Amino acid sequence: MSARSIDIYLTTEDLPSLDNRVRVDGDRIIIDWTPTNLAPHHELVRRVTRAVRKSGYPLIFTQRMGIETNSHMCGTAAAGHDPGSSVLDPMCRSHDIDNLWVADSSFFPSSAALNPALTIGANALRIAPALAKATKS
Repeated sequence: MSARSIDIYLTTEDLPSLDNRVRVDGDRIIIDWTPTNLAPHHELVRRVTRAVRKSGYPLIFTQRMGIETNSHMCGTAAAGHDPGSSVLDPMCRSHDIDNLWVADSSFFPSSAALNPALTIGANALRIAPALAKATKS
């Protein structure tokens, strides 16, 4: 069966939610997560299933991944001007800790269902001058 099969990984964006977060409780890291944007994902699976069947593959097996496959997590450190509703300023600097800058994907509002690696690099280049200036003073 595997000699005549294909593997397709479908991904859709998990939209931001203030209820989804990473917390620390003592020595435990806790992830509060409820999937979002499920209707578009189900529609994508339905359409691809139909196309794959039409292509001659009569058996379709699907498996929805959960939080354990969180390969492109984004948006865990909200950014904004207001320290009351965000942990980072628009330049990815912590509101509370002067020498803490965040240059990973936690700054992004969402992933757009794509690998964020190049955007992480671009954002690091964007904030580098501000970080360098801040460390000189």
